[in-house]
Amino acid sequence: MNKTNTVIEATNVLPNEPGVIVTDQQKSWKDYLTLGKVGIVTSNLITTFAGLFLAAKYSGISLADNFHIVFFAIVGAALVMAGGCTLNNFIDRDIDPIMERTKARPSVNGRFQANHILWVGLIQSGLGIMLLAFANSVAAVIGIIGLFVYVVLYTMWSKRTHSLNTVVGSISGAVPPLIGWAALDPGLHTYAWLLFFIMFFWQPPHFLALAMKRSEEYRAAGIPMLPVVAGFEMTKRQMVLYVAILIPVSLMLAPFGLVYTIVAAALGAGWLILGIAGFKMKDDIKWARLMFVYSLNYLTILFVLMVIVHI
Repeated sequence: MNKTNTVIEATNVLPNEPGVIVTDQQKSWKDYLTLGKVGIVTSNLITTFAGLFLAAKYSGISLADNFHIVFFAIVGAALVMAGGCTLNNFIDRDIDPIMERTKARPSVNGRFQANHILWVGLIQSGLGIMLLAFANSVAAVIGIIGLFVYVVLYTMWSKRTHSLNTVVGSISGAVPPLIGWAALDPGLHTYAWLLFFIMFFWQPPHFLALAMKRSEEYRAAGIPMLPVVAGFEMTKRQMVLYVAILIPVSLMLAPFGLVYTIVAAALGAGWLILGIAGFKMKDDIKWARLMFVYSLNYLTILFVLMVIVHI
């Protein structure tokens, strides 16, 4: 443990929060939430709940009468996602110190030993799969597939070997709404798969925008992200292509109603226009930042709207 961390522990003051005194227990929980990437988990739970809610509407199942299934599905999905993220921290502890955005993780700064992080990730994942199984076996299987793709096929393999790593990771990132839907309706309606494909095509432009912003960090860490391997122009073309594909996929849910269709079309058109504008903008990093922020708002608005129009 370095000297800075020793000082922090001795004073019980969190970095970047001057004068805020916390207990060791509170700091530990903060570290566990950091390992589990609580922000990513929370945003994905929105899509998990949307899957649950829509499954209830289209299968005629009452959410109130099946609250236990909702509980198992939401908590189980959260734990599986947190477990995958924690295992990601364990696996990436050799490259995380090199990158500015990851070098303060508890897996890097000495807050936790490597074996501890590994066991936390395995326990979270195991408990999550068990809870999903209580909801429905199909939901549990989907959770296992998503976890395997993220931890093994993405983190351990493609992330370090190929620029298509973002596409591989998109498979695991697209399963949360499928988990939610399967928990109530294991038959998986066509709409469930459309939610999956919306998530799948949304992720490359989202994560490639981040990769552009952090391209030099990825280069230093030896991670073959597309902007590092093929440059910004190729990355821009790929991002615009995925957004262009996403628009008609999102509009296949037109049966959700006129309000949904208009908003989905407007959001998609706005994102596509911003994407095309990137070929004219001189500041690529600024454009990537705008694309990244737009992508977050796009996904949140779209999935929240799906729920609202069905209330």
